[in-house]
Amino acid sequence: MHCPFCGAADTKVIDSRLVAEGAQVRRRRECLTCIERFTSYETAELLLPGLVKRDGNREPFNEDKLRAGMSRALEKRPVSVEQLEEALSRIIHRLRAMGEREVSSRMLGEEVMRELKQLDEVAYIRFASVYRHFKDLNEFREEIERLKTEERNH
Repeated sequence: MHCPFCGAADTKVIDSRLVAEGAQVRRRRECLTCIERFTSYETAELLLPGLVKRDGNREPFNEDKLRAGMSRALEKRPVSVEQLEEALSRIIHRLRAMGEREVSSRMLGEEVMRELKQLDEVAYIRFASVYRHFKDLNEFREEIERLKTEERNH
């Protein structure tokens, strides 16, 4: 690593330790040229797959956009921010675990609906109505009936 003081390329690591609950490594370094000391932090770069939209367009995964969509569905529902963040973490973990470079937005939508169904059925129906483009009340009724049937079977 280059020294931030003199720009020399040779630095040595004096001390390393885990920080941020093991998600980062903190390293104390010393420049071999100017003898200045500095700290660097190292984290793993885990890339999320890109999204392929219904129309074939591609876009990078956007966690903020996902959070906003789920938050809209959960608006004024008895679900804590912590529960939402845990659901987001599970979705992101499953996306990374797939090891794919791209996933369909449809697959991501299904993952969101799975999490919302566990958190709050009203939020699930809200999201499903937009995601699946419900056109009339009958489609709402059908989805609610499907939920009831699943509940009875579990």
